[in-house]
Amino acid sequence: MKFKLVAMSLMVAGLAGLPAWAAGDSVSITGSTTVLPVAQKAAEVFMKKNPQVNVTVAGTGSGDGIKAIIDRTCDIGNSSRQMKDKEQALAKEKGVDVKEFTVALDCIVPVVNPVNPVKDLSMAQLKEIYTGKIKNWKEVGGEDKPVVVVSRDSSSGTFEVWNEMVLKKERVRPDAQLQASNGAVAQAVAGNKYAIGYVGIGYLNPKVKALTVGGVMASPETARNKTYPVARGLYMYTCGEPQGQTKAYLDFVLSPEGQKLAQGEGFVPVK
Repeated sequence: MKFKLVAMSLMVAGLAGLPAWAAGDSVSITGSTTVLPVAQKAAEVFMKKNPQVNVTVAGTGSGDGIKAIIDRTCDIGNSSRQMKDKEQALAKEKGVDVKEFTVALDCIVPVVNPVNPVKDLSMAQLKEIYTGKIKNWKEVGGEDKPVVVVSRDSSSGTFEVWNEMVLKKERVRPDAQLQASNGAVAQAVAGNKYAIGYVGIGYLNPKVKALTVGGVMASPETARNKTYPVARGLYMYTCGEPQGQTKAYLDFVLSPEGQKLAQGEGFVPVK
């Protein structure tokens, strides 16, 4: 209810022609669904410590978070990928000095249904599964059953990283099931014995089985030492140097307590 009330107050400010940051002691955050658990947990604790401040958090996708910062419609844009050159050019064109903060590290983990006997896939095998060259589980040591590919949609930062690191920018097979969030991918894989998907490490749960990649397990250690092949940073962007409560919130996220919260959500602290 508190989040709904805050959202309404921000809407009123927007209707009055004011930017989000002008709505008093408030911080508006939108973007990556991967970063969402970190941002939301930090917001809950931050508001308890600062009851005069209202923080709203929405999971809309990395591309939308970056767009919102460029358009100045939020205080913080979350992203599970770095800004693209064209986004940086657009920000410069609009006179927006975007600042980047790495708030956690993450591994993108391929997941299958727990009944699937496959335990490990190489980067080459993952690429061939997602581009459609491998279509049957028996080709990688599984049952003689078709592979059901589950992927993120193109607005997702997780998709962008997977597309660059694993697919090498080749097209995903046309019959792939596209999902809008990490949670939706995990749910789809949990409900289909022959599905494969990929999620941020913080979204692993007992209903899906994490695969190792080239024999390397996703973990805080392999994310930090970069031995896990699909590791990445998680980012928060601001329009210019953060000020006021936006700065206070970011300082909290990057504080020892904030980094413990990120770790508690399954991600890897940067500090």
